[in-house]
Amino acid sequence: MKVLKYNDPNFDAEFSAVLATSSLFDAVIEKRVHKIVDEVRLHGDQALVDFTARFDKVQLDVSRLKVTVEEEVAAALKTVIQPGVDRALKEALKNITSFAKKSLRKNWQSKNSHGAMVGEKFDPFYRVGIYVPAGKAPLASSALMSVTLAKVAGCKEIVVCTPCGKDGALQPELLYAAMLAGATEIYRVGGAQAIAAMAFGTQTIGKVQKVFGPGNAYVVAAKRMLFGHVSMDLLPGPSEVLVIADSTANPSFIAADILAQAEHGSGKERVWLVSTSAKVLEVVEKEIARQLESAERKELLSEVLEKGTALILAKNMQHAVELANRLAPEHCEVMTKEPRNVAEGIHTAGALMLGNYSPAVLGDYVAGPSHVLPTGGAGASFAGLTVDQFQRRTSLVDYSKENLEKAMPAVRKFAAMEGLIAHGRSAELRLED
Repeated sequence: MKVLKYNDPNFDAEFSAVLATSSLFDAVIEKRVHKIVDEVRLHGDQALVDFTARFDKVQLDVSRLKVTVEEEVAAALKTVIQPGVDRALKEALKNITSFAKKSLRKNWQSKNSHGAMVGEKFDPFYRVGIYVPAGKAPLASSALMSVTLAKVAGCKEIVVCTPCGKDGALQPELLYAAMLAGATEIYRVGGAQAIAAMAFGTQTIGKVQKVFGPGNAYVVAAKRMLFGHVSMDLLPGPSEVLVIADSTANPSFIAADILAQAEHGSGKERVWLVSTSAKVLEVVEKEIARQLESAERKELLSEVLEKGTALILAKNMQHAVELANRLAPEHCEVMTKEPRNVAEGIHTAGALMLGNYSPAVLGDYVAGPSHVLPTGGAGASFAGLTVDQFQRRTSLVDYSKENLEKAMPAVRKFAAMEGLIAHGRSAELRLED
C-alpha cells in the first residue's frame, strides 16, 4: 500500500502517480480488443465460438450461444429458490424498480416567444443490449441493476450477454435474476466480443440500439472503440472505492470496505482512503492487515492492496474534498462527523455513501440506485447508470402560420447573416399565399 502525506515534499508527484493508474486507457489492451472487434465484425457467430473456446475454455457450437430460456431457467429455479435467495433478489428488485420509476423523464410542452408549441418526448429504446460480468464473481446483482431499468423504461427487447462457466452453463442466480428483471434474450457470450456482437449484430444476436453494463478493462475498451457504431451508456470498469474519513470514523469499517471493493478479482481495482487524521490512517493500515488474514480471496486482495491502494493524509477536510474530486471515484464513502455537509462539495463521484452505516455494499446490492457507475476517473464527465438513459429524447416544434409570421424577422436576419438564403426562403414562401 502506498501511504501519502500532504506535508511530504513530493506529495503532488506521488498523488499524480496514483491518478495515472487508470485501466481505461491501456494501449496493449486496446490493440488486443481491436483485433477481437474486427473478427466479430467479419465472422460473426464463428468468432464468438472461437473466442469462447480461447478465453473461457468452453467448446460451444453456434446453436448453444442463445440460452434456451424455458429449460435453463427452469433448472436455475431449482437451485435458486431456497430459503432467503429468492427473497433477497426480489427485495433488491423492488428497491431498484421504485428508484427507477422516480427517475423516468416525462414528456412536456410549453409555448415559446412566438406562441408556438415546443417540447420534448421521451420514448424507450426498442432494443437494448446489457453486459453482465460473470468471471471470477458472477454478478446477479449487476443483472438486476441494469435489466430492471430497461424494463421500467419500457424497452421491448432486452438482450443480455454474459460469460458461461467451463461447463457451458450460466450461474443459476445470475440467470434467474436476469429473467426476473425482464430480460427477453440471453446469450452465453462474454468479454469484448460480446460488446462487438451487440454493436454489429451476428447471425444469432441481433444488433441493438444501445449497449449498457459494467465489465473488465477489455469490455470497457470495446465500449469506447464501438461508440458511434452503437450508443453506449458509460465506462464502468474495474471497481473503485474512496473513503473520506475524519477522526470520528471507525477504522474497522473502513478496512472492511476497502477489502470489499478490492475483492472483485480483476487485479485492476483501485481503493483509497483520504483522512484528516494520521491516527485513523495508522489504525486502518493495521486493521487491513488483520482482516486480510481471514479473507477468502487473500491472493487477489493482496495484489490490489499492493498495486492499487493508497492511504492519503489530507491537510484538512477541504483538502480531502479537493483530492476526492480529482480522483473521481466510483464509490465515495463519507465517514465524517457531518457527512452531508462534506458531500455537498464532492461533484465527481459515481455514488456517495453517507455516514458510518452506509457501506458501498448497500449500493452494490439492495439500496435502489444502480451500481453501474463510472470508473477510472470517468466520473468527472459521466454520471452513473439511470433509467432515463434507456429513453430516447426527441424535441417537438409545432408552429401555426401566425406563429411563423412572428418568427420571420429573426429568421431573415439569421439567413442573411449566415449567407444561407435557401434557409430563409423555405420559411418565407409559406407566407406568400
